[in-house]
Amino acid sequence: MGDSLFQLPDELLFTTLSQTFPCRDAQIRAVAILLHPHAAPCRNLVIHGTEATGKSAITAALLQALQDDTEKDEPLLRYVIINSAECITARHLYESTIAKVAEALQWSDGAARCDSVSQMVVELSKMLKYPSYPDNFRFVLVFDGIDRQREAPITLLPALARLSEIIPCISSVFIVTSPPASFLRTCFVPCIEFPNYTKNEFVTILNTTSLPMAPLPTTTIQETTELWARFTGAVHDALARAASRTLPALQHACTSLWPRFTAPILAGTHAPREFSKLMVAARVHFQDESLLDPGIVAVRSYSSSSSSSSSTTTTTTTTTTTTTTTQAQAKDNTTALPSAPPSQANTPRKAQSTTTTPSKPKATAKPLVSATTTDLSTLLPPTARLLLLASYLASHNPTRHDLVLFSTFHHGRRRRRGGLSVGMGRGGHRGAQSKHRKIARKLLGAHAFVLERMLAIFMAVRGEWDPKWLDQESSSREMDADIEMAIATLASLRLLVKVGGAGAGGMAGDQMDRGGKWRCNVGWEVIRGLGRSMGVEVEEWLIE
Repeated sequence: MGDSLFQLPDELLFTTLSQTFPCRDAQIRAVAILLHPHAAPCRNLVIHGTEATGKSAITAALLQALQDDTEKDEPLLRYVIINSAECITARHLYESTIAKVAEALQWSDGAARCDSVSQMVVELSKMLKYPSYPDNFRFVLVFDGIDRQREAPITLLPALARLSEIIPCISSVFIVTSPPASFLRTCFVPCIEFPNYTKNEFVTILNTTSLPMAPLPTTTIQETTELWARFTGAVHDALARAASRTLPALQHACTSLWPRFTAPILAGTHAPREFSKLMVAARVHFQDESLLDPGIVAVRSYSSSSSSSSSTTTTTTTTTTTTTTTQAQAKDNTTALPSAPPSQANTPRKAQSTTTTPSKPKATAKPLVSATTTDLSTLLPPTARLLLLASYLASHNPTRHDLVLFSTFHHGRRRRRGGLSVGMGRGGHRGAQSKHRKIARKLLGAHAFVLERMLAIFMAVRGEWDPKWLDQESSSREMDADIEMAIATLASLRLLVKVGGAGAGGMAGDQMDRGGKWRCNVGWEVIRGLGRSMGVEVEEWLIE
């Protein structure tokens, strides 16, 4: 019996690639079958998936492994990868394709200029169609990110998909993000999806590729491994949806937070098995955006401004001193500046000489540390800030008081909480202090509210909190797309959490349903600072 026409690659090849790229065994086998010369090679193949799912890396590593595997007998597979991000025009793409194919085949007569797909087909035919190659020879053209090609003609993708009809030995692979239906305008094309990683897959990959090499000084290797597995799961739950949605971002977050998370263990205050206490101690680090992406969220450091101010003060004091006593004091002041607080470091000591002209204390007593860019009042636009304040009022005020707080029908102005915080005594006399004290509502947990109620509060207080809104025409004061976009932004940042209605908990439905229930996920201290940044005292709008 002769050799079988269908022959899979060596199983050792799959094992090696599966160890290098965990949780992608099914995709690796599918791509290998559709590209291997002895398996079931196809003319066109579409590989699609979102960012950082391993499409390009797995395709490149698999093709290199298949090429090395077929080199044992005779060269049956060659490939080139054309990255569209490196091609600024369609002509650049054509010329890059011809140059890389000529380099892979060691062809010396390649064209230096190519203006169209037709000319590219002619040049590829000279190198792949007319020369003699072994039977089952395949040449794979990988177009990475072809859906983002700049200045691409509308016929580019259908033309590339028909290359195999003219040159039979070509297999074209298109790596895209989200392929539209029939975007290649050809017959059935196999598609392989690289889906997003699940939580278990994230944890498995991080435990395989990013596990700390050395155990903690006070723990064993097993304890460090178990702690790292629970830590990566906690980082995924806290940051995967809002900030670190891709594998590289989550890996960077784990690498940045791990030394801060294990600091109490090194200090001896907590044991490795006290995971809950470690999470409470590291809560502030999980809320610091600068640890995730310091290039975007830049926090101004105190050391740079302090050193510049110290050098200025030292220079002024030294140049205006004429006696030995004043010089000694300036020297002492210079050595004490780096460790002194801002109020002392910026104020020079009073000189004892009558000819000394000290620097002005008022000019150097200005605060050096400004507000960081991680504050919500800096990061959020005005509409999102107003919606967040309205959601806090909807979460902490009873529904029965909305008419008194926000209505202007009877009084022409909103009463806020005037007269509402004073209770009735048991004797019926106003002002009598009740024996049963209630906890302030701002200290209690946030309650769920209907989205329509929050929007009504927002429209009621917007005219008072945002005077610029009153200057607009009456036709432009209605609900617009900016409000819907601001709500979606707050929901994506987990500042607003949906707890009921359609679309809650990952269920199918409209996220912006007016009947859905939401909850404000921001504390009192943040809301008070956010309100004061806009000139609003939120405490005046709360019913106690």
